Amino acid sequence: MDIWLIVVIVIAVLIVLALVAVAITKRGGASKERRREQALEHLREAEVLSARADEEQALADEQAARARRERAEVEERTTLAEEEAHERTVHAQQERSRAAELKAKAEKLAPGLTQSDGLPHEEGDDRRDLAVGQDVPHAETARQGDLVRGEASAQQEGPHGATRA
Repeated sequence: MDIWLIVVIVIAVLIVLALVAVAITKRGGASKERRREQALEHLREAEVLSARADEEQALADEQAARARRERAEVEERTTLAEEEAHERTVHAQQERSRAAELKAKAEKLAPGLTQSDGLPHEEGDDRRDLAVGQDVPHAETARQGDLVRGEASAQQEGPHGATRA
């Protein structure tokens, strides 16, 4: 074989090897580029998801703050209502005590007086005839006597039910 033919074959083999190397390099570069693009895509998606998560977290924090504010308002209203109820209870107890004092004074001033109608009930004084509607002469006289007694006791009382000495 001729030397020139050996040189041509060696050059052809070298060219083929160079082409194969270039193809492998390009394929590796394309693969690298593809992987780089995939990585960039994943980064963009991660940023979007992170932004969404931050937004959801902000909404959750806002909702929790709103719930705490509402709970505080409810507790404040409850406290105010309980204080008002307590004040009313104290006031009712004071009024009950004052009523008992006045009842004791009334009993002291006019023993035998009942709280239901403010009229004395003496034994033998039967007022059922007024309820039936019978025209009994002593009934009108008794009613006028009660009115006179009521006016006299009202004149003795001062403002707010206090009696004068």
